[in-house]
Amino acid sequence: MSRLEATAQALGGVDFSRGVGATEVGVGHGPAFASEDPTTGTTLAEVRGADRAQYDALLDAAQTRFQSWRMVPGPRRGELVRRLGELLREHKEPLGELVSLEMGKIRSEGLGEVQEMIDICEFAVGLSRQLHGLTIASERPRHRMMEQWHPLGVVGVVTAFNFPVAVWAWNAALAAVCGDTVVWKPSPHAPLCAIAVHALAVRAMRETGSEGVFSLALGGHELGAWIADDRRIPLVSFTGSTAIGRAVASKVGHRLGRALLELGGNNAIIVLDDADLELAKRAIAFGAVGTAGQRCTTTRRLFVQKGIAPRLLAQLVAAYGSVSIGDPLAPGVLMGPLVSEAAVRRFEEVVAEARSQGAELLCGGSRLEGSGHFVQPTILRARSQAELPIAWEETFAPILYVFEVDSLQEAVDANNAVPQGLSSAVFTDSVRAAERFLSPMGSDCGIANVNIGTSGAEIGGAFGGEKDTGGGRESGSDAWKVYMRRQTCTVNWGDDLPLAQGVVFV
Repeated sequence: MSRLEATAQALGGVDFSRGVGATEVGVGHGPAFASEDPTTGTTLAEVRGADRAQYDALLDAAQTRFQSWRMVPGPRRGELVRRLGELLREHKEPLGELVSLEMGKIRSEGLGEVQEMIDICEFAVGLSRQLHGLTIASERPRHRMMEQWHPLGVVGVVTAFNFPVAVWAWNAALAAVCGDTVVWKPSPHAPLCAIAVHALAVRAMRETGSEGVFSLALGGHELGAWIADDRRIPLVSFTGSTAIGRAVASKVGHRLGRALLELGGNNAIIVLDDADLELAKRAIAFGAVGTAGQRCTTTRRLFVQKGIAPRLLAQLVAAYGSVSIGDPLAPGVLMGPLVSEAAVRRFEEVVAEARSQGAELLCGGSRLEGSGHFVQPTILRARSQAELPIAWEETFAPILYVFEVDSLQEAVDANNAVPQGLSSAVFTDSVRAAERFLSPMGSDCGIANVNIGTSGAEIGGAFGGEKDTGGGRESGSDAWKVYMRRQTCTVNWGDDLPLAQGVVFV
């Protein structure tokens, strides 16, 4: 029995071979595409996407279901998400292993991604009883003014390969308790993960009488364009590259829809001379090497004060040399493959470009021989960020650029100089330095950490970044508001009709 067959069996007999789950209205009639095992470079299964007729039927069904779902009380809607969370918990092991098999994350990261789904379901269940507005003091006598929130409609969720299941859950769990229906377009690199999760979602819907709330459509760029252009979808949540995100934002904005964008990151860690270097080394190594550098929060730039730079770099090079690379499901492996051969070629091109721009290769820099899409984790050192144009771009690979700095301010300025603004961190034992980094004159990123790396956000806080990262916020805090529409209401319970601002109209 193959790994995929064993996983399918553990997930309750999901049929990956036929591409079942391509849409809610049947097996896809659109283009076929293959799911690849990045560890071996072999095909896991072939699935078929939705054609235009199937997509339209899916959207019509989601719109129709929204009309009734929005009237279900919030706590009742929460029961669907509660059951989904329970099923995810019951199937955490095989689903996490499927993430590793199809996407290439090491086993603990695959399991961690499923745990994120479980966590957001728990968060959303609590939220289902807290979708509250405000009572506002009215300037007019015998008037009551209030603010309330209503469900928005059909939410389109377009996810990327690097978090093939968790990002859907961030959006879907919140949208469902808010009273929306959800149509999911997963990455073509990870259709099997989506089919498996959707099978659990279908079960949760059936068991709670909530059929039709969650829908799945497989496909490529054409399907994504349909979603972006579709006036039946008031909100499109898109996770992916900045370039494609701009196109999505333009299409959605042209029809005056909403776009929740989670785009590129070019994240930096600053290490000051009073930092705990052991702590910093561990955070940098995980931030830069974890998920083979394929997280939007991956640490890509390192700014180190000059006095400690030689010692920290020596420790990092040694740590990189100890990273076990290989089958992500094998015990002890810390780094799996890149997602595709194209990603490997891009890694090689970027390393060559960085060296041509004057960067010094401290370790790594090459692909590994043999099957699969494996590369070496790489450290490149340059005199300044301004002299290394390639460092201003995001490369989804384990490449870390190192720069020496004189001061915190120099490092903060460099951190903020790039177009992206997702995650950032400083390592220091100085309260003043930490607070300065977190102040309005510090990091301009959506995430700013002290003595913790750039990667590994919790669902309790809203996740997202500024500038070319898109400005979107998902997951915790008050991110639920993006899935609803705000309404201000005023009730006159008196006998007169006074006007606001003292206006008299007789």
